[in-house]
Amino acid sequence: MIRHSSNERYCAELADIIQQQQLSAVFQPIAALNQATAYGFEGLIRGPSGHPLHEPQQLFQAAEQSQCLPQLDRACHQVIIQAFIEQQLPGKLFLNVCPLSLMHATFRADAMLDFMHAVGLDPSRVVIELTETQATRDYALMAHTLQHYRDLGFQIALDDLGEGYASLRLWSELKPDFVKIDKYFIQGISRDRQKRQFVRSIQHIALSTVCNVIAEGIENHAELAVIQRLGINLIQGFLIGRPETKPKPLLDFPKSQTETPLQIGQGSSHAGALLQIVPSASQTDSNETVWRRLTQQADLSAIPVVDNERPIGLIKRSDLLELFSRPYSRELFGARSCSTQMDCHPLIVEQATSLTELARLLTCCERGDLNDGFIITEQGRYLGMGTGRDLIRAMTELQISAARHANPLTGLPGNVPIQDAISQYLQTECNFTVVYVDLDHFKPYNDIYGYARGDELLQFCGQLLQNSVDPQLDFVGHVGGDDFILLLRSPHWRSHCEQILSDFQRQLAAFFKPAHWQAQSYVAHNRQHQLQRHPLVSMSLGAVEIVASDYQSHHEVASHASSAKHMAKTQIGNSLFIASAAAP
Repeated sequence: MIRHSSNERYCAELADIIQQQQLSAVFQPIAALNQATAYGFEGLIRGPSGHPLHEPQQLFQAAEQSQCLPQLDRACHQVIIQAFIEQQLPGKLFLNVCPLSLMHATFRADAMLDFMHAVGLDPSRVVIELTETQATRDYALMAHTLQHYRDLGFQIALDDLGEGYASLRLWSELKPDFVKIDKYFIQGISRDRQKRQFVRSIQHIALSTVCNVIAEGIENHAELAVIQRLGINLIQGFLIGRPETKPKPLLDFPKSQTETPLQIGQGSSHAGALLQIVPSASQTDSNETVWRRLTQQADLSAIPVVDNERPIGLIKRSDLLELFSRPYSRELFGARSCSTQMDCHPLIVEQATSLTELARLLTCCERGDLNDGFIITEQGRYLGMGTGRDLIRAMTELQISAARHANPLTGLPGNVPIQDAISQYLQTECNFTVVYVDLDHFKPYNDIYGYARGDELLQFCGQLLQNSVDPQLDFVGHVGGDDFILLLRSPHWRSHCEQILSDFQRQLAAFFKPAHWQAQSYVAHNRQHQLQRHPLVSMSLGAVEIVASDYQSHHEVASHASSAKHMAKTQIGNSLFIASAAAP
């Protein structure tokens, strides 16, 4: 805290710091759970090392007291932008801006834009992060000012939601592209039901207003697990990375979080979806301590024992109950380490384990495992537990949903799951490639060979598409008839498409008579009921690389994909047309 007797000296020193360019930038990564590279970085500022104004709190307090916040903000932005470009950091740059500076007459958007153009930073990569250090009373003026920045290509974020002045009103009035939940609501969320409910409500509002939530202050795996369960995709905190002068563009992020299968409209289909946060015991805890916890929490059937974040066993309620029900057993064994009573070989699964595989593992275990539950880990580190009852419920919901929305011929997801998949990608700003797959000249084939053979050809196509993509990253849907949709997250999507066309051509001869195959054509009625020679069936792929932030709904994606398909069909034979990545 700066004392008033030192204010004048510090304010003078602040002016020297700005003039002599003694500010330095540090960057903290913001991660998306569906990608290994950083989604973006928050640019932070530091004063001279060893100086009383080194820390940003003292730095900005001195600026506020000397009434030079706009000058400091402007200087900070230039330092941060310059460092961001020099390091060639990927993703978006989040720039903190004080509301008073933003609305100050000397703080001009065009000046910032000119500097960005000079160093080669496009405004579409910059997010203006509005800090809530002062009350904002003129909401109309603030909204008008921010709209000007939006018109120039910037995005807007509201920092520290839940703290400070009128957070929810600011959200409603300013309609930001991002909201950052204050770290108070994240820290300890795995142990606090009210915090979980608050964050769940924020996420629900964000989804309905097309706003992205960023969870700040994540410091441990338990907090991260809860955030994942709540469906929040953007995260920030010491667990992800600390502020650094030269941060790593590639995050050291668990594979199970960056390459989990997309869950479509039917809840999640992996073990992580069943996660319940159960605080663990350690080997130093006594049997009496663990029993006391079990009696206080009637819904717990077991407590895991964890050593250095790794689960080493499971203490079951039934085992302790049986032990303590014997005469003098409590006196004899109560003070001993709980490890003496733990099951040393419990079922332990990674959170990315599919529910189908989990069900298979449980059927191979003893019956007690279904009742007592199983341990869920993340690259071997303890996350929480799941129960057999929840697994059965989830499997039932998956089967009902799959049957309701699947295409009856191929068994592939139909229109509803396809739309849900695209919407989920857009909401989480997960870039992907949509490929519209269509069979050319399919009607004449049906007319000559009959609908039964036509159905076999469609089933072959559906299986071919499934076999040609990455099941962990990609999605295959059947729109209907001879139309299919691929949603590809794999970086090798182009080679997947080329392989599909190659395999299709190689296996297609089995569906034609030798004479037709040799002639590469046959005679059938056209749509005007006139006899006409038609080419054999071919496959057209229309692909569009989707930048999620450029699209508002699945309708826009479908329209762009349909246009690409029509362009592909103008080419003769099997074809792949790749549309430009421009927004619709």
